[in-house]
This record gives sequence, C-alpha cells and structure tokens, in this order.
Amino acid sequence: MKFAQKLLLAAALSCSGSAVAETIGVSMAYFDQNFLTIIRQSIDKEAKARGLEVQFEDARGDVGRQTDQVQSFISAGVDAIIVDPVNSAGTPAITKLVHQANIPLVYVNRTPGDVKLPAGVVFVGSDEKESGKMQMEALAKLANYQGNVAIMIGNLTDAGAVQRTKDVEQVVAKYPKMKVVLKQTANYSRNEGMDLMLNWLTNGEQIDIVAANNDEMAIGAIMALQQAKKTDAKILVGGIDATPDGLKALASGKMQVTVFQDAVGQGKASVDVAQRLIKGEKLEPYYWIPFELVTKENMQSYIDKQ
Repeated sequence: MKFAQKLLLAAALSCSGSAVAETIGVSMAYFDQNFLTIIRQSIDKEAKARGLEVQFEDARGDVGRQTDQVQSFISAGVDAIIVDPVNSAGTPAITKLVHQANIPLVYVNRTPGDVKLPAGVVFVGSDEKESGKMQMEALAKLANYQGNVAIMIGNLTDAGAVQRTKDVEQVVAKYPKMKVVLKQTANYSRNEGMDLMLNWLTNGEQIDIVAANNDEMAIGAIMALQQAKKTDAKILVGGIDATPDGLKALASGKMQVTVFQDAVGQGKASVDVAQRLIKGEKLEPYYWIPFELVTKENMQSYIDKQ
C-alpha cells in the first residue's frame, strides 16, 4: 500500500462516531487477469452496496509483495482482510500474521495451502475436485473415449491447478484408449498457453485433446492452432472458469467445453463472509460455491452470470 493511502486509511479509521464505515483491505494476486478482474469488481460492487470501505492492492504475482500488503492492512487497522493468494504455498505465513493481529481473514478463489484454517479465517471458493473431472469427462465423451491428451497446468505452486490436473489424469486413466501424453505449466496465461501449444505443434506431438486448467490457457491454445493453420485438425479444447472470453470461444465452436466458476458469486460471498466475521459470527472454514459444466448447448444461461 502506498504511504499516502495508508495515512488516509488510518485517518478514516481514527474518526469517531457511527459514521465511520467498516473497512476491508483486499490484496489480489493480479489486477489484470480476466477471471480475477471479475472477482475484484464483484467485491467492490458488493462492498459499496453494504456501505463498506474497501482498499484494493495488486500483488502483481509476488508473494513477498502480497505479504507486505497484508502487513500494511494490519498496521492501518482494517476491520477485515480479503486475500486472493498469489499461490497456495504463501498462505500459511499470511494466516499467521492476520490471526495474531486478531483480524478476520477471508481467502477467495485460490485454495490456501494451510493444513488447517484457524477460527476467524475462511476460504470462499469452489471445490477443485469437481472442475477437472467435469471438464475431462465431457471432453472424453466428445472424443468417443479415445485419443492423446495434453494438459496445460496453471501453476505448480497452486493447489487448485495441481488438483485440476490430477482430476484430468484420473478420468483419462479410466479409459483404455486414452492417455496423457503431455503436461506442462503455462501459468494461467493466454500468451504462455499459446507459446506452449505452438511448441508442442512444432515438435510434431500427436494431440487430440487439450485440457487446460483455465480458459485463458485454452484460448492461447486455440490461437496457436489458428496460427499454425491447424483449425481443421479437430483437436478438442477445454477450459475452466467460463469467463466472457471463454464463452465467446465456446459460442464460436473453437472451444468445446468449459466449467463455470462463479467469479461474481465468489466476490460477493467473500464480502458477506468478511462482514459476518467482523460481527463476530462463528463460521465454517470453507464456503463452497459449486462448479457447473458449460457446453455450447447450455451456455446461453451463463452469459449474464459474469
């Protein structure tokens, strides 16, 4: 947090009287990622609707920066903190800092790496054991349960990406005529997904299905197929998140499957949980928002959800 912002926030908190709004500090892993942008906008809208002050900070993918931001929120005396983790491995240190300060903490979207969340700390998100399974079962059916599968992994330090990848592998293992031939990280990035797919194609890899841990990497794979003029190769591509861009790719027939992860719902719920914790409510450590399979046939009902 910038020094001037800290002073303004601290000054607001020091004012007396009932007019002082409860303040929530929010550290996002990134500001400029499609899905996370939707979550951030949802948090902002919900906080304003509830009369809450909200201070956003961009960790820019840096765990150290995110930890410093959380420390700044603690020093400024915020009423609650919401963290979209840069990675799962960095959350135990953040949890310890915030818990010791006796400030409610809500993790949103990315599963924290803590063995156990203490009282006053809640994770709001979706159960990753569902997403990869939904994605791969749908792709397997479209492929008539045969073919070579390439997996684009989000990030090896992210528990969600690891689980999604494991889910895909478990589904593929069920079908004798299917096998995972490639798996590599592309950091949830469209550009890195494109580069990775181009590299696979250049190396002459035989791929029938691309199962990407998110829509951004799936879109990157589609862009690579277009650049390599492989659009007639009938390579099936699946993503996860059902972002607006993902739904556009689905509508065009370039992506065959995605899985709806409710970014708006996660943002709203994280604010609701934070406010309830501020009020002293005792909540369960995990607040689940279900995944839903999205195909071209049912996608219309999801367009207005993001």
